[in-house]
Amino acid sequence: MKGIGLVFFASAAFYGLAGMCLGLWMGGQQDFTLAPVHAHLNLLGFVTMALVGFFYHLTPAAAGRLAKVHFGMATLGLWLMIPGIGLAVTGRGEAMAIVGSLVTVASMALFVVNLGLSLRPSRRRDVVAHSAA
Repeated sequence: MKGIGLVFFASAAFYGLAGMCLGLWMGGQQDFTLAPVHAHLNLLGFVTMALVGFFYHLTPAAAGRLAKVHFGMATLGLWLMIPGIGLAVTGRGEAMAIVGSLVTVASMALFVVNLGLSLRPSRRRDVVAHSAA
């Protein structure tokens, strides 16, 4: 694995480790207030980033500039949403979680657009021609 697929996959591993450490800490404290943070960190940070990384690895036609923008948006959304959820569940405001959620949804919409573009026959031919050269 290389390129943007690896970048997504490596960040997924980091988020997975962070989510597990948070889960262990919550269990040790017997305080599960931050369970929504733990869940979102694992599902969006680990699972989604890993699946998207795998997709970009398997679909070189989609692994261009839009994929890099997607990574930036997904990362920004996650970095805003995760602490934002923590602030929201502890009663310190929801604004950061809302902004992070909107950026995350926008990044997923960009992924859907990129996925659709990668299915176009002209892009697939370009990749096949590039791979054969």
